[in-house]
Amino acid sequence: MRIAVIGTGYVGLVAGTCFADAGHQVTCVDIDAAKIAALERGEVPFYEPGLGELIEKNAREQRLAFSVDLAEGVRGAAAVFIAVGTPGLSNGEAEVRPVLEVARAVGQALTGYAVVVNKSTVPVGTADRVRAAVAQHASHPFDVVSNPEFLKEGAAVGDFLKPDRVVIGADSERAKQVMEELYLPFLRREARILFMDPRSAELTKYAANAMLATRISFMNDMAALCERLGADVEQVRQGLGSDSRIGSEFLYPGLGYGGSCFPKDVRALLATGREVGLELGLLAAVEATNERQKKSLVEKALKHFGSLAGRRFAVWGLSFKPRTDDLRDAPALALIDALLSHGAQVSAFDPVASGGAKKLYGARISFAALPYDALEGADALFLATEWNEFRAPDFARMKTLLKSPVIFDGRNVYAPARLREAGFTWYGVGRP
Repeated sequence: MRIAVIGTGYVGLVAGTCFADAGHQVTCVDIDAAKIAALERGEVPFYEPGLGELIEKNAREQRLAFSVDLAEGVRGAAAVFIAVGTPGLSNGEAEVRPVLEVARAVGQALTGYAVVVNKSTVPVGTADRVRAAVAQHASHPFDVVSNPEFLKEGAAVGDFLKPDRVVIGADSERAKQVMEELYLPFLRREARILFMDPRSAELTKYAANAMLATRISFMNDMAALCERLGADVEQVRQGLGSDSRIGSEFLYPGLGYGGSCFPKDVRALLATGREVGLELGLLAAVEATNERQKKSLVEKALKHFGSLAGRRFAVWGLSFKPRTDDLRDAPALALIDALLSHGAQVSAFDPVASGGAKKLYGARISFAALPYDALEGADALFLATEWNEFRAPDFARMKTLLKSPVIFDGRNVYAPARLREAGFTWYGVGRP
């Protein structure tokens, strides 16, 4: 099947590449000519394990192409995926104008029947607006489908190739048949394709992310309570996770959630509720807990040191989670901002995200080439992102480099007893 994917961001590029790997003929379109030129050279604009190799393979075998010409990309396509960004506005709403602009351009470019697939994360009701926008210019029949993505950054390729479910919001049997054919190669095992109406599909995306964000904030609230009561949140977490009705996923306390999805989608769902006169109090509390949690380690540092002014701190990890270079709403950045606001100096290291952080901070913080370089002369280490490289460090070496053997472990990576035996003062999240 011939497919056009409009937008070569995280969602569009992963989807287009994986569809090509299943044998479809895919053209990925973007208005950024420099980005398209880089992709044609095999350069991936973000870090995602395995994606570069898959792009190179499918481009070489001529199933995957890149273009700045939307009309050329859409010509003859049986399915057109809209995968442009929908950034959050200051009021929490998602910006849908780019989606509607693309929809109008797609309507002009259609050369026959096609399914226009909304892959971007959009507010409930956007499928109706996309249908109207395409219809303004289309001279051929079409259907509009909502097909939200559920990819985890750092594992997106595997998630797409082996999904646990595919959600399709469609009103037309013809569109359902096209979508089923598209996804059939990925659904050979137990994965399910769930057909529903477009509005329900749009809300499913927001509801899923809001639920996962809620679990994280709930555990962070429990961690705060454990610290007041002298309980151990790790033991509480294990007790909760062993309950088959609850499970263990997304029950890890830490510095809070970040990234391109959870913060934006929780705010967008709150805004959607306000639009229809409904205050979603639970989600408001989820967001408030998350913002509080990002500052929790700095509060512990203030209690330990008294004042942070003039002190130097090492920060390991900058991306919002391991295996990605995504800095959007990263808790590490809130941590660094708080340290700077208290007059501290920061030396940071991240395996892949330092380049993006340099653009944000410039000379306001220093960046180490290696993890241990960040520790030299620092008053303490803050562990903000649980990259594998940080899980089993040389504690003896760390102790010689740090000015004082203090670790603020924002992900509960290290065993407190071992750190105490090694002569460190250790602060975690919700653990004695």
